[in-house]
Amino acid sequence: MSAEALTRPSTEPWIFTRMAVERIEDLTPTFRRFVLRRLDGEPLLADPGFDQRIKVVPPSPQGIDAMPTHHLEWYAAWRAMPEAERPPFRTYTIRGFAGDSLIVDFALHGPDGPAARWAVSASVGDELLVLGPHAEHPGPHGGIDFVPPAECSHHLLAGDETAAPAIARIIEQLPPTARGTAVLELPDAADADYLPAHPGFEVRVLPRDGRPRGEALVEGVCRIATELVEAAPGAEPEEVDVDRDLLWEVPRNARGGAALKSAPLYAWLAGEAGAITAIRRHLVKELGVDRRAVAFMGYWRQGRAENS
Repeated sequence: MSAEALTRPSTEPWIFTRMAVERIEDLTPTFRRFVLRRLDGEPLLADPGFDQRIKVVPPSPQGIDAMPTHHLEWYAAWRAMPEAERPPFRTYTIRGFAGDSLIVDFALHGPDGPAARWAVSASVGDELLVLGPHAEHPGPHGGIDFVPPAECSHHLLAGDETAAPAIARIIEQLPPTARGTAVLELPDAADADYLPAHPGFEVRVLPRDGRPRGEALVEGVCRIATELVEAAPGAEPEEVDVDRDLLWEVPRNARGGAALKSAPLYAWLAGEAGAITAIRRHLVKELGVDRRAVAFMGYWRQGRAENS
């Protein structure tokens, strides 16, 4: 273990760990799977489940060792670095584990960025950094945004290719008795094979087919939601400037659990911020869905880097 790693408390909920590519598998035209093994002596990551977020620091001209992993407030330390010296990072979802090896799926046709570009040319043995939930911490770790009511008649999951790994994991981990609809806008019709089957879920894949990003998703989700919900128009949700502010709201109670004990519909929306804003407005204002039953995350914004 590195000297830097030894300085970090074992009780810390999140930890940087150095990993190497163990296996690469092309799943569909868009999705490429990476199995990452941790290097000897590096911390072990936990698997809290559902849409657990992690940060991936891919190789770059700055080098992954430039990441201020020894700082407890790593992000503030990273922001304090000269811009040209900051190693880039991106947010991904834990897709699963194979033993101690981490599984992460990359969307090759997603927004162009350092991680997506790396995934196109990466080879077995390449090293990278991952910031994830520390296995030695008892939890909760944070980073899970699928927080439905204990009693929910129908789950509505919607997103683009950046949200597909999270949606796939959620579907896999929900019990067979759960009911819902998953709507995804994906680059290629063959990408439908990426989504797992669930006895209580209908999965609708909308191929983009050259249309502007988000257009098919907004149209499709609004149409399907209208089929699921008896409209009772509600209040206008507050405006969020998605070109300036983070679009991210996960309704929770004071203890971090679901904001409601029960709901006829729970919506989990993630993807390009402009499209998610439009869908959220339709659900809350046009259909009157309780905003405490709508989790929405702007995973990315057209024309803007995540860590800019």
